[in-house]
Formats: sequence, structure tokens, C-alpha cells
Amino acid sequence: MGQLISCSSKPSRQMLPRKAEGDMADSSSDLSQPPSHSDGLPVLKMAKGHYWYPADGPRILDACGGAGVACLGHGRRDVIKAVNAQMEAYTYASYAHFKCKPVEELSDWLIKSTNGKMEKAYIMCSGSEAMEAALKLTIEYFGWVGQPQRTNFIARHESYHGTTLGALSISGHHTRREPFHALLCPPNNNNNNNNSNNNSSSSSSNFHHIPACHPYRQRLTPSESDAAFVARKRAELEAAFARLGPSTVAAVVLEPVVGAALGCSPPVPGYLAAVKAVCRRHGALLVYDEVMCGMGRVGGGGVHAWQSLGEDDYEGDEDDDEGVVVPDLQAVAKGFAGGYQPASALLVGGRVARFMEREGRVFTHGHTYQNHPVVAAAALQVQRAVEREGLVGNVTAQGELLGRLLRERLGQHPNVGDVRGKGLFWGVEFVKNKVTKEPFEPGLKVAERVHTRAVREWRVLVYHGQGCAGRGRGDHIMIMPAYTVSSKLVAKIVERVACAVEEVFREL
Repeated sequence: MGQLISCSSKPSRQMLPRKAEGDMADSSSDLSQPPSHSDGLPVLKMAKGHYWYPADGPRILDACGGAGVACLGHGRRDVIKAVNAQMEAYTYASYAHFKCKPVEELSDWLIKSTNGKMEKAYIMCSGSEAMEAALKLTIEYFGWVGQPQRTNFIARHESYHGTTLGALSISGHHTRREPFHALLCPPNNNNNNNNSNNNSSSSSSNFHHIPACHPYRQRLTPSESDAAFVARKRAELEAAFARLGPSTVAAVVLEPVVGAALGCSPPVPGYLAAVKAVCRRHGALLVYDEVMCGMGRVGGGGVHAWQSLGEDDYEGDEDDDEGVVVPDLQAVAKGFAGGYQPASALLVGGRVARFMEREGRVFTHGHTYQNHPVVAAAALQVQRAVEREGLVGNVTAQGELLGRLLRERLGQHPNVGDVRGKGLFWGVEFVKNKVTKEPFEPGLKVAERVHTRAVREWRVLVYHGQGCAGRGRGDHIMIMPAYTVSSKLVAKIVERVACAVEEVFREL
């Protein structure tokens, strides 16, 4: 497994850039002030393997792939070679004028990776684009089938689906929505229901939100069974359909494993099956946002998160494999091309794809860089490497180690409320009171402090976020190393992160 380092043996401060030393002194001496965003970011010189190399100071261990993107690490020659070869052939071709071999091959690979459950793919450049496309295709599909009244979407609080207006409207991330409230919500909407413990949906134009699936904060008692918890979640969803009118709901949108908004929160067993059963009963689609949690990130039974969240007693319908809850539409990004190109995709399941094929329907949608050949070449090479090297298996094995070490090292800390995750997708939630689960005041920016201390003092990069306790409250960090990570590096990541956590809370 590799020897754990001691908190007294941090990377040499003598090698840190002069400005960073000054910033560390400032943040340590006055913890009543939140960290500053105005300066202090290192200038990056290069990245290789599992490390970032700033222009000044020692290298930084990459424990999060930026935003969960760098699934193969940095500087892979095989991916760079594939990208260069495609650029030498041709760099761009409009999807409206030409078919491109890498796009065709990537689309075929994606469909095969789902065991044929998804039957069509649109290649794009960002997760927000893919989620926008999912919303639009949902509306167009119901127009085609003679149900144009289906214009309502149900999503969840403490969720994040993208930064464009449509994707942000479906998101339930309080802090990221707030600056754009006037564009996302009608002026007379009070929207007082954005609370993870509130059972009512909020009326936000055609976008409505119900409580997330967050067992750490939502179980009625510590002993509440999974079945009882799921029954309450199903009742919340049924109530939202009833309020809106079941025939007006187009889709339910969710992240199978919630990323930045909740800090790597997997669903309770039975939850996804319950959601799909409600959708099928009322004729709505089920849309999965696997932008952050997909493409091998959670390990298990396949590259898609839904393949890894199988439920033994789930029989499903004609679109499902036994025990697997398959979506109607699915968005992927981030680890799709591992950061070697900006890549995403919208995958279309059989219900929608077969109708389009049978009726000759064409999705009224398009971006200038849709089906970009260089993007496709990069994504295809990344996914072939993941497949060829058996990296989903390594994600599973190293993810089990990562979760165990995090719980051993931080689980008993008085300010660590929860350690949760799956595969190489783990979150640590911080609380002011471990018994009551009271979060810290947002102004303290506790998670950002941990991130800053980890980078500057311990030379390890983690992803930080706020809002996991609802309405912008609640701090968490996320650990999402590359799929090629070793046991030795996992141990090093955990120890460095733990040391940063302990130092911050000693000062607080």
C-alpha cells in the first residue's frame, strides 16, 4: 500500500514561491476573513502523470483532475499522438456537410459501451451543451408524439447540471443560481422551497425541484431502513407529478451519483428504480446527468455510472437489462476525453431513438463544433486506453482503498460529518457540530480553506464546494484522482489531505 507520511514531513516550504508563503501567513493569522480569490494562483508550467508543475515551487499532486476531468493523468503520448494525427488529416468539418471517421467510430463505441441500450450519440464540447441538448430533445420528442403539453421538468435541490441558462434552470444549486434568479424564475416566484428537508417542489417556470437523495442529512433516524427512505423519496416525486399534472411532466433529471453540489453522494439502493418506475407510470422520460460521475469514474460494472449502480431485485422494462436502471437520455463529459480536448456527448436511449428512426425525425439542434473530428479522436483514444488497460477495474480497487483510508484517517475527526463516495469519486463533508450536523457559516469558507492549505502547504490539489447542506450552506471537498492511480499514491493523497484538514481546524 505504501508508507503513510507524517504530518510533520510536509513538502519543503523553502521551495514554495515567495508570494505563496506570504499568502499562507495571511490566511493563518486571521481566520475570520475568507481566503482571497484576487491572487495567489500559481502559474502552471507543465503537467505530467499525476502532478502539476508550477513555474515556481515544488510540484503539486493532482488528487482531483481539476474538476474530475483528467481521468488518465497528464501528458499521455498515445492520446497526444492520436490528436496530432487527426489534426494533420483535417482539423474541422461541419457536421452538416460531412461524416467523419473518428466521430462515427466514437459514436459506435459509445453505443456498444451501453450494451446497445443507448442507440444514438451526439458529440459536443461541454457538459452544459449536452444537458441543454437533453432538455431540448425531450421537448421535441413529446411534440413529435403528440404530447406538446409535456413541458415541465422535475429535478432536485442540491444538484448542478451546467452553467448555461437552460442547464442552470434545471439545476438546484442555490449559490450558482442566485445571481441569475431574475432570468431563471418568474418575478413573482418566492422560491422558498430550496431546502433539502422540504418535501414540496418549487415553481420555477417549467423547472421544478424536489429534495435530493441525501441520506446523511435526510434519514428520519439513523436506523431508518433503505426501503423506508426510498419510499419517502418516491412519495416526494409522486407528489410533484400530482401537483404539476402528470401529463404535463416531460422528464425527471438527476445525477446518479451527485458531484459538485453534494460532494459525491451515491443513491440509496432502490432509489433509481423507484424514480424510473414513477416516470414510466406517468409517461415521462428519465434523464441522467453523468457529466461528472460517468465514464468510469465510479468503477464497478461498466464505464457508465448506471451500469455500476445495479439493483439485484430490479426487473425493469424492455429498455433495461436485468438489475440495471437505464435512462432514456444521458449526458457525459469531463472524463470522456480526459481533458485532452473539450468533449461531451448526449446519448439517446431506445424509446426516443427508435421513434426518430421509424418516423424519420431529425433533432432540431446543432453547434458549430458539434461532431468535431479532433474532439472525437481524443475521446476515442482515451476510452480505448481505459478499456485496453482495464482501468475501470483499477478505479474499483483503488476506490475501495481510498474510501477506507479516508474513513480511517478522518472519520472520527470532530468536524468531519460524513465521508462518502464510490470508485475514485469521494467527498468529505465538514460540520460545525458532528452530533447535530450543523454546517459552518458560509462566510468562513471552510472547504476553500482546506483546499488552499492543501495546495500551499501540502502540495496536493482537491476540489472544494459549498451548498451540500442546502441554501448555500455546507462545506465539502472532493477527491477524484486519475484512474491510473496506485495504492502508494492513494495513501499519499489521503495523508496530505488529512494533514491539511487537521491544520485548518486547529486554527479555526
